[in-house]
Amino acid sequence: MDPIASATATAPVRSAPAVSIVVPCYNGGRFLDGLMASLARQTFRDFEVVIVDDGSTDELTLRKLAALQNSLQNSLQDTVQDSLPHQVRVIRQANHGASAARNTGAREARADLLFMLDCDDTIEPTFLAEVVPALRAAPPDVGVAVAHMRLIGAETGVARRYFNRFDLLFTNTLSPGIVIRKDSWRAAGGYDETMRDGYEDWDFSLRLAEAGYRAIEIAKPLYIYHVASDDAGHSLSSGVHARRLYAKLWRQIRSRHAQSYGPLAIARLWWTKRHERGGRVALWKGLAGYLAALTLPDTVFNQLFATLQRRRMHART
Repeated sequence: MDPIASATATAPVRSAPAVSIVVPCYNGGRFLDGLMASLARQTFRDFEVVIVDDGSTDELTLRKLAALQNSLQNSLQDTVQDSLPHQVRVIRQANHGASAARNTGAREARADLLFMLDCDDTIEPTFLAEVVPALRAAPPDVGVAVAHMRLIGAETGVARRYFNRFDLLFTNTLSPGIVIRKDSWRAAGGYDETMRDGYEDWDFSLRLAEAGYRAIEIAKPLYIYHVASDDAGHSLSSGVHARRLYAKLWRQIRSRHAQSYGPLAIARLWWTKRHERGGRVALWKGLAGYLAALTLPDTVFNQLFATLQRRRMHART
């Protein structure tokens, strides 16, 4: 049975679920079968799925999303219904970008916990069972839970996701695939809808940290991240790489978070966080990267950044 078609069958609306899975989708129909199949395999069942169609235009995506909206409940067996999430919704809006789609999904979500899942990614069967209880049991200042990533596609390997306030200045150590308290999303002001070229999740992570939240790390590669090739990119991160937007977007982030950047602010934060476990960015490396971004032409900085990315990729394979 087509997993997209089967996902249209929704059980009667019950009490609010434990977690709402927010899926922004723009012309990502070719990924939806895999995504919905991975959700059907979850051992933790108390969730809803909120797919936000951000103005998709391609025929396949429109057909898949229409299938999700058309109920097939009467033609399915009860045993099949029991294996599906108890509610799947598709919300349509004009194309405003990934940030706007995530914010729309968060506003419409019925749960107190939100899982931001990109439509081209999937998760291991125990993802929700391990990440959701960990966040629910954490202190209130823990606003986010994140698992390590297994990379597939143009890049392979395992990438660690973790929280370190100093490291976060120089690389997005949290996103994608964060599970977040809805109150934390509100406190951070949601995603910045003006950042449509990428790094909007990095900006959001910084605002969470500035709002006083921290994150817990599930040290297992439970999130499966699809890395698109440059010529067939889908994710914003692939677009950033293909178009060499590193310098431009990091400059925007530094401007939005000016209180956290600058040599003295960087050094002060390193000093206060130097004893925290898990940090990977040395002070000299952070300052060197910051000064390079300030002094080098964008084309040179972008080439340097791309070279470092390739070295990290080769180190994982």
